[in-house]
Amino acid sequence: MNSFFSGTRLRDMIRAIRACKTAAEERAVVRKECAAIRTSINENDHDYRHRNLAKLMFIHMLGYPTHFGQMECLKLIASAGFPEKRIGYLGLMLLLDERQEVLMLVTNSLKQDLNHSNQYIVGLALCALGNICSAEMARDLAPEVERLLQFRDPNIRKKAALCSIRIIRKVPDLAENFINPAAALLKEKHHGVLITGIQLCTDLCKVSPEALEFLRKKHTEGLVRTLKDVVNSPYTPEYDIAGIADPFLHVRLLKLLRALGQGDADSSDAMNDILAQVATKTESNKNAGNAILYECVETIMSIEDNGGLRVLAINILGRFLSNRDNNIRYVALNMLMKAITVDAQAVQRHRATILECVKDSDASIRKRALELVYLLVNETNVKPLTKELIDYLEVSDQDFKGDLTAKICSIVEKFSPEKIWYIDQMLKVLAEAGNFVKDEVWHALIVVISNASDLHGYTVRALYKAFKTSSEQESLVRVAVWCIGEYGDMLMNNVGMLGIEDSVTVTDSDIVDVVEIAIKHHASDLTTKAMALIALLKLSSRFPSCSERIKDIIVHHKGSLVLELQQRSLEFNSIIDKHQNIRSTLVERMPILDEATFTTRRAGSLPAAVSTSGGASLNLPNGAVKPSTSLLVDLLDLSDDVPAAPSSSGGDFLQDLLGVDLSPAPTQSGTNQVQKAGTDVLLDLLSIGAHPVQSSSSTTDILSPIQNEKSPIATLDALLPSSSLSAQATSAKAAPMMDLLDGFSPSPSKPEDNGSVYPPLVAFESSSLRITFNLSKQPGNPQITIVLATFTNLTPNVFTDFIFQAAVPKFLQLHLDPASSNILPASGNGSITQNLRVTNNQHGKKSIVMRTRISYKINNKDTLEEAQINNFPRDL
Repeated sequence: MNSFFSGTRLRDMIRAIRACKTAAEERAVVRKECAAIRTSINENDHDYRHRNLAKLMFIHMLGYPTHFGQMECLKLIASAGFPEKRIGYLGLMLLLDERQEVLMLVTNSLKQDLNHSNQYIVGLALCALGNICSAEMARDLAPEVERLLQFRDPNIRKKAALCSIRIIRKVPDLAENFINPAAALLKEKHHGVLITGIQLCTDLCKVSPEALEFLRKKHTEGLVRTLKDVVNSPYTPEYDIAGIADPFLHVRLLKLLRALGQGDADSSDAMNDILAQVATKTESNKNAGNAILYECVETIMSIEDNGGLRVLAINILGRFLSNRDNNIRYVALNMLMKAITVDAQAVQRHRATILECVKDSDASIRKRALELVYLLVNETNVKPLTKELIDYLEVSDQDFKGDLTAKICSIVEKFSPEKIWYIDQMLKVLAEAGNFVKDEVWHALIVVISNASDLHGYTVRALYKAFKTSSEQESLVRVAVWCIGEYGDMLMNNVGMLGIEDSVTVTDSDIVDVVEIAIKHHASDLTTKAMALIALLKLSSRFPSCSERIKDIIVHHKGSLVLELQQRSLEFNSIIDKHQNIRSTLVERMPILDEATFTTRRAGSLPAAVSTSGGASLNLPNGAVKPSTSLLVDLLDLSDDVPAAPSSSGGDFLQDLLGVDLSPAPTQSGTNQVQKAGTDVLLDLLSIGAHPVQSSSSTTDILSPIQNEKSPIATLDALLPSSSLSAQATSAKAAPMMDLLDGFSPSPSKPEDNGSVYPPLVAFESSSLRITFNLSKQPGNPQITIVLATFTNLTPNVFTDFIFQAAVPKFLQLHLDPASSNILPASGNGSITQNLRVTNNQHGKKSIVMRTRISYKINNKDTLEEAQINNFPRDL
């Protein structure tokens, strides 16, 4: 006889399964038992049906398929006895879910059991319905559940309330039927029924605005009294947990009060006193007390403004940060991240504790604390916070260095007060964790160094010293190699010494040693080696005494398996050997890189340009301004919105194509200084003209057919000087471009190119504020519009904390400079000004549109005004 048959007891089957030593043995036991159960089902065995279903539930929990026993659940539910129904409903909740079609067959049995005279059977039906109720079943059985909310037995009322929560979640339209019965449960004395009634009301507030408004008006004061009674209740053994009376009821009440107080000042005022009482009287040395305090803090942060309560709540979170329990510290950090948007000053008081959490042993706490520190940084505390983070970077775990360096670099870039501080901090990060830094970071550093002309010597000396101690950091090596190639002569001659640094004695051979180490280091990648080869080529011109040694290093890569290095080696060797006359010109210093172009390129993936007057950017003091773009770009049909190489003259685009510096040098004639226009490079390529200018007349006069009747060729011969190519990129107004298609007469200038100024535009005006835009164009840049915004206060009250924000569509790019002030005087007795720069990438096709938001305070009361500005001139 088979050891497994329908009469085998559940405990025997469990014992047999636990005795199995392998998964195969377990599968065999389960397979035999399932076969015996199927046989019993086919024979319609009534005696062992409940035992078979109990065994199927255990098999189901082991992960084996048990769908063949679903109908047995329905048969047991339809039985008359309580034990059979109990097993049947338990099987129904385990073996089925609301997606099963067979579930519809049990609706009628559930309806009968909900009306049964035996309250225990009613409880079974409510429990099952609350677990697997579908939308169809909810609509059919909602009246029975609603009726049971007033049942005499508290256990049935409790289960009916829990079942009602499931029903309104499945069918929100039924919520209005449960409002009055749910409100009646709030007066219960039995804590179990009261908790479920509060939870039902909380869910009703989420799905029904009518229920929310009803409970706010009728029951807020009652809930406050209930919470006060619970807080002040004497010791009750039945509900006491760690010396606190029913913390679960505390938490549920606080959650419901939070829902009622959010967005409603009257309800918030009614609960202020009891929230302060809970925050001060609850003990924080037990987890139950901490749970209540956490919910109390979240409620205080969610209801309408009360400054004193919020400071109290943030202080509670500060105490949480000193708790030994990691979970408590983690939830405190999460809550502080929300609180910082409400009261940043109160959070700032706990900055030291938050910084300690950055050094925590728990990785989750470290990451969350780092995100919070990032939100705490502003212009006033950026230096001490950055110092703390960089100091910790030296001892932090390798796994954490990536996140930490990313945050430090972002903080330094966003809030840097001056270029020298920016460079110092970035060099510290690169020296400590350069291998964790993204490419965009060291690219941005090179752009800043390029613009800081008076810091070139200081920077190259600092990089030389850092390279000596941190040559294994790839990003540091790249920046050092680039700077040494550009400013190596400053390093040797101690040019641009600052008072804060000591002089260093470096020979040309020492400088070449640094680049040689970089190119020969086993960990250097292709980018580093390629940059090192360029640096060597530049140094060969700056240090003629080391030219042969540099040539030997470059020739070493002639046989490199990497095609890029092989090609560079051959070409650079040819330049050193055969092109001595042009080498110095080819390897002159790079022109100043444009910070605005680089920043725009990095932000180009954003869906819309949104800027605030309070934000900071990389446009630090001591920068250089990009001159107007040459008409050569327009001639070649290159739109300005395409990221262009950094340039300072019209010929720079061809310069980038040729890979040499073709910036024209100024020539002196009398008292007038005339520069070669961007056209000269193009004309030189066409071999037109080679004679220097002998006349003091302007380029426009020479090209004019009215003033000069000579042939076009002769005119060009007189125009183009035969001076050598200059290495210095100078900014000057480009001469008019000849028209290659219509002879050599000057092209008519466009109105936009002459720096057009438009009439003042009243962009926005209300009873309290007027915004006026003064519009102008940059010469040679029709896509860029300069806007001077003037804000005038029309009321007798002073506006404080004034902030102007603006957003534009994707085809526009917006940059806002800081406002002149954040206090706007009353009655037009003064104004605030702010500069905006708008780049229209669809110039001529789409006009500028802008959405603005202005926030300010009147007598410490927040005011917000928004406007859509569509009345810009169409030619912008």
